[in-house]
Amino acid sequence: MNVARLAAVDAAQAARVLREVREATLAGRRARIAPRPVIEQSWGRMLRRGLDPEQDRRSGLLPSEEVRRRREESPLRHVLPVLRQGLLSVADVAQHIMVVADADGRVLWREGASPVLRKADGLGFELGADWREDVVGTNGVGTPAVVRRPVQVFAAEHFVRSQLSWTCSGAPVSDPRDGRLLGVVDVSGPLETMHPATLAWVDSVAKLAEARLRELHLSSLERLRTVAAPVLARLSGPAVAVDRDGWAAAVTGMPYVRRVTLPGTLAPGHRWLPSLGWCAVEPLAGGWLLRVAAEPVATAARRIVLDLGRPERGTVTVTDATGSWSRELSPRHAELLFLLAEHRPGRGAAALAEDLFGDPSRTVTVRAEMSRIRRYLGGLLQHRPYRFCGDTEVEVILPDNPLVLLPHSTAPAVARKRSAARDDRALAP
Repeated sequence: MNVARLAAVDAAQAARVLREVREATLAGRRARIAPRPVIEQSWGRMLRRGLDPEQDRRSGLLPSEEVRRRREESPLRHVLPVLRQGLLSVADVAQHIMVVADADGRVLWREGASPVLRKADGLGFELGADWREDVVGTNGVGTPAVVRRPVQVFAAEHFVRSQLSWTCSGAPVSDPRDGRLLGVVDVSGPLETMHPATLAWVDSVAKLAEARLRELHLSSLERLRTVAAPVLARLSGPAVAVDRDGWAAAVTGMPYVRRVTLPGTLAPGHRWLPSLGWCAVEPLAGGWLLRVAAEPVATAARRIVLDLGRPERGTVTVTDATGSWSRELSPRHAELLFLLAEHRPGRGAAALAEDLFGDPSRTVTVRAEMSRIRRYLGGLLQHRPYRFCGDTEVEVILPDNPLVLLPHSTAPAVARKRSAARDDRALAP
């Protein structure tokens, strides 16, 4: 069934059909028409988390000062003109609103038709609200953030009953440099105002925003390169000029690196950086000059926190005496680091291939992925076998519900971990 086309022809009939599908599916009965796969999978995630579809779920709103701080730190602020130009004028005429949320699902900007804004207030779709999927159920902000692709959620395709009169079309906006989720742009309104082409329209504007971010990044690196070139020309040792996020603008005396992982806060002086070792850090206009130095004999104790507590993304945070830095993990890297944390003495390539694919012969894939991980963890990982350094403290943060550990993973070792948790729950008194 093409829900979008049916809604365009007869919104009332579309709403009735979707309600029947929702009621049957959530009650465990076979519906006459199956839900769309993206919706059915989202409903499954909500049921596994124990969300009640009859309960109106809302989070506390962020204080206005926190919303302001997040706006100032969000890269999406640079592409608001693109989003407004592409979406807002049409959305306002069509009685929709445009919503921009950050990677945490918090609503940071919300503009459009006043009557629809008032209806959104009634749903808790306000500035500072948390619209993650695992908080408010299947929706056009949280669900695209989980599946990392555009999603339209029509009326009764929402998981929570209080949202059934609403329809959302959301598309993720990713950092064009590394694919990191920056947030979601969404167009929302009553079902009867939605058009079949709304989702494609929102997705195309999100891609324009990503293209604009790429242009801004390249322009910034070119300006930094102009500043760094005469400085690097005077140096005899290995050095690299990077922007504030670690992206390389110019290199001398060493192989080219695309990016250097920097701590969350960086200051001039000697710092240990995972991919370079000990460096002399000096400020440049728009970035940093990193001069690679000999590593001191005594190195600071290091701590790794692997956070898998949220189903939509995992992160790794490294802390030592010089500071800390964090990185969002791809699903494959999250699996590999979890497996290494489970096997601290180490794991060979064949064993990891068995863990990931059930096929110990797929060592080439494992070695390629481990090489990519070592680009940002550097000396914190050793090989033959692959393992965390013995003097590194490793903490793993797991989800409150162990049944949703790495929920998209099909790795046999991860599936066994989830199955063991399920058996433990079944045996619990």
